[in-house]
Amino acid sequence: MQTLSREIAKDLLDIKAVFLQPNDPFTWASGIKSPIYTDNRITISYPEVRRRIAQGFADRIRAEFPDVEVIAGAATGGVPHAAWVAEILDLPMVYIRSKAKDHGAGNQIEGRIIKHQKMVIIEDLISTGGSVIGTAEAANREGADVLGVAAIFTYELPRGIENFEKANLPLITLSNYSDLIEIAKVIGYVNADELELLKKFKQNQNTWQD
Repeated sequence: MQTLSREIAKDLLDIKAVFLQPNDPFTWASGIKSPIYTDNRITISYPEVRRRIAQGFADRIRAEFPDVEVIAGAATGGVPHAAWVAEILDLPMVYIRSKAKDHGAGNQIEGRIIKHQKMVIIEDLISTGGSVIGTAEAANREGADVLGVAAIFTYELPRGIENFEKANLPLITLSNYSDLIEIAKVIGYVNADELELLKKFKQNQNTWQD
């Protein structure tokens, strides 16, 4: 039986939210040379895919953060998914800007939170984790009690794992690089030699870290 992680990985490949080029790596904005490029914002255009993601989030959050009281979307990729998850769980929803507004009330959180309200933050993609960890810190400063982060996909970068551990911030993800490259081989997206290259990229921390 195919796991949810592999189902979502296949979805991401099918809708071209993820591209793999083991023989011609992409250069990320950070300068990292990587065989994978991901744009999970594309998922919002595919109802069946976004429903699977939303239900997956709802089930995992119920199981792992049962005390959650508010769902937050990390701007911008996490915002639509947070809305769908909040609807399934019948919970309040807010979204968190990358930085406070420089006008009006100067809000960083849009929506209403109550002091010490237990929050789970939805993100679309985890690389080194710095952005969403900063988002969680902002939410805590504004009075929330952040229980953890839930993301669609993680590159499983060593730097990212270390950053979440240092921040003492729990992370759950619906899919990951390891499962994605295995399903890519199963569906014929890559061949056996390319799969080995993809595995080597993951093992080579110098290639992956910025």
